[in-house]
Amino acid sequence: MAETGASPLLSTPPARSPLSRAEHFVWLTARVLEQRLFAYHFLRGDADPVETALDAYRNPDGGYGHALEPDLRGPVSQPLHTAHALRVLDRIGRCAGQRVERVCRYLTSVSTAEGALPAIHPSQRGYPAAPFLPIVDDPPSDLLATGPVVGLLHRNEVWHAWLFRATDFCWQRIESLEKSHPYEIEAAVAFLDSAPDQARAHAAADRLGRLVREHRLAALDPDDLGAYPVAPGYAPGEHHFPYDFAPGPDSLARAWFTDDEMARSLDHLASEQREDGGWPVRWRQWAPGTVLEARPMVTIEALRTLRAYGRAIG
Repeated sequence: MAETGASPLLSTPPARSPLSRAEHFVWLTARVLEQRLFAYHFLRGDADPVETALDAYRNPDGGYGHALEPDLRGPVSQPLHTAHALRVLDRIGRCAGQRVERVCRYLTSVSTAEGALPAIHPSQRGYPAAPFLPIVDDPPSDLLATGPVVGLLHRNEVWHAWLFRATDFCWQRIESLEKSHPYEIEAAVAFLDSAPDQARAHAAADRLGRLVREHRLAALDPDDLGAYPVAPGYAPGEHHFPYDFAPGPDSLARAWFTDDEMARSLDHLASEQREDGGWPVRWRQWAPGTVLEARPMVTIEALRTLRAYGRAIG
């Protein structure tokens, strides 16, 4: 006689881990590059397919374009695209050799008179771009564009003539900051974390940490976001949390926050995973395609941050 019991169709399915839910989201929605990156970071994938996917965005001038950074459309090379490419190469241990030499030549060609990078090179004119990324004929030097690139090249022990003046620019701009906004502070930290003079970097980071807390740039209590003003020009609700400033425990910015503040921010990050398995885009959304392309990138970064702090993701 057959055993009786509840129908398998009525049984409760086992809970899926954050990682398995995110994996489904990535395979469903992501570009090939983000699919390869997800496999590299979380599925023991190889670096070669990531590098091959990244090559699709590379231009003959040594820079990168083709909407690698989704908020800039069109084929032309841009500093923000190229910074994104360098982050990918850094993550897979390929930030070296002739490829990076060509990148540095491109960076030299688009630098300002100060030897730093503009946020947007005028060659973007005529192609779609996010309204919060204005295109001007003579763009100024920009710490947000320059700091992460210089820090990343120093971390990988890349030496090129372009780095000397760009490094001086970063030091000057960071040490003179009196007012700022979260993205600029995060760019400064990306430089300081890998700057060659770490004693100077620690002193600069300590000062920035005081500025962040004094101006309430980090939302320290996710349950009381109204107490933290959103920076001018940001999207409504575009708060930044301790983990945005210190995406890993080895960052200089980690010392800015107590263990409790960091734990609460990580709890909030974990809770932000949506029903479809992905994390949301918090910045201003101006075109539907850009959001679709950006969400897998944000999802991979959320998982990497949670794992860096020892949170279970699956």
